[in-house]
Amino acid sequence: MSAVNTRPGTPAAPAPAPAPARRDAEATKAVILRAARYLLARRAHADITLKDVAERAGVSAPLILKYFGNKDSLFARVMSFDTDAAALLDAPLDDLGRHMVRHVLESQRDRGADPLLRIVFAPLHGDHGEVLRANFRAHVVDALAARLTGPDPDLRAELAVAQLIGLGVMYGIARGPRLRDGAATDVGDIAERYGPAVQAQLTP
Repeated sequence: MSAVNTRPGTPAAPAPAPAPARRDAEATKAVILRAARYLLARRAHADITLKDVAERAGVSAPLILKYFGNKDSLFARVMSFDTDAAALLDAPLDDLGRHMVRHVLESQRDRGADPLLRIVFAPLHGDHGEVLRANFRAHVVDALAARLTGPDPDLRAELAVAQLIGLGVMYGIARGPRLRDGAATDVGDIAERYGPAVQAQLTP
């Protein structure tokens, strides 16, 4: 067994830093998914190649294959709303309208991605558009309806989500200057103004 040098004044060898591979992998996956979402909102699914996604994400196409397997697997993730819906609906029912408004706007402002707007581009994607619609209904609308009590929960859920999509379009696509940059408006103020209209469908 080797002796350990314990003489005073001899610095101990520094412990190796933990490898950040897991964190870096998750960050890279997130960049790839954002790039694929961006492209899916602007081109038909059939016209998007892995090379396009790789160039947008600043990675190599083989790295996308390593993380996602193939184009269909990648876009299956992009066309899912389950993670976004979980965050969108993560509030008590009596404050859910304001929370959803804040979440839609903060996602646009801070991440450049709306949790709902991918559904607007479903007509671009042929058969894949129907997958997008089915996921949207299941993960967002039906999940919201399941939380509601009282009459017509399915209709009320659709109306509430329609209000959020309209807000997202005005903020992120039409880029309404007063909504985005008005000196008297910020996300909190908009949530206070618009949230009660959404809430009226949730707790009438």
